[in-house]
Amino acid sequence: MPNTKSAAKALRVSERRHLRNKSTKSAVKTYIRTAEESITDGEQNSAEAVRKAISALDKAAEKDIIHKNNAARRKSRLQRKLNTMLAEQQAPKA
Repeated sequence: MPNTKSAAKALRVSERRHLRNKSTKSAVKTYIRTAEESITDGEQNSAEAVRKAISALDKAAEKDIIHKNNAARRKSRLQRKLNTMLAEQQAPKA
């Protein structure tokens, strides 16, 4: 429970920001999960799914919803998974 008027306002503002950021974080997680599932299944549209996930991560980092290094790490992991999947598809089956 806040003790001062400014603390009460800070609590209200924090709650508003939390609710706004929550939907963006959830959307980012959904894009990442969709991209990872399409990579795992070896679908043709997995590159497009990764592109959408990277775009969502960049937007979230730009708005300071997630830290820029967190976004960079997640993008790197996604791209590495996609590249591995594409390399396996390109490799000749012996």
